[in-house]
Amino acid sequence: MISFHASRVALVCTHPYMNGHTMSVILLGGSPAPHSSSSRLLQHIGERLALHGQRVSRIEVRDLSATALLSLDTDEPSVARALAAVRQADAIVVATPVYKAAYSGLLKAFLDLLPQDGLAGKLVLPLATGGSQSHMLALDYALRPVLASMSARFILPSIYATSDQLGRGLDGSLTLAAPIAVRVAQGVEQLASELRLVAPRPGSDAVAAKDLHAVAA
Repeated sequence: MISFHASRVALVCTHPYMNGHTMSVILLGGSPAPHSSSSRLLQHIGERLALHGQRVSRIEVRDLSATALLSLDTDEPSVARALAAVRQADAIVVATPVYKAAYSGLLKAFLDLLPQDGLAGKLVLPLATGGSQSHMLALDYALRPVLASMSARFILPSIYATSDQLGRGLDGSLTLAAPIAVRVAQGVEQLASELRLVAPRPGSDAVAAKDLHAVAA
């Protein structure tokens, strides 16, 4: 097992490839339990993305108003803030436990609040944890089609981990079985690379303004 220390601090870091520009990543947690395997994996991936220079923030659906979620009240303050954060993000990392071959009802309640094109232009990395490998298909046959239906720009290969592949060290740190550590590293690197590709280039606004002025003249 490979150990990583977890923290719940604001996650922002600089990276030489970002040219001073950070992209916004939302960590969307769909677990009803605060210390679940999916929550800990989501936090770990957020920390790794921060080291790549991304601006990372987190939404835990369980912290939103349950009444608003159930009544589809998008004007309730906590829900409205969460929806605005998703709308402004460049990428979404979605994490869920798998229950009875499906993603969590909590996550579904939040996704139901998004408009049909609610993920338009966004990169999405789906994560899930479950009791056995047989639950892995829930990502491909349940969650990914829903994400695709909301016009995501690109859905990265999913990451699935079983409970016995995610452990806890004596100091409370997250431990990953070697195969999952490799898969997580690949997923983080791919998402960071995709974000670098879509990040505005230095001076691009100035060049665009100059070209627009020339056309107007």
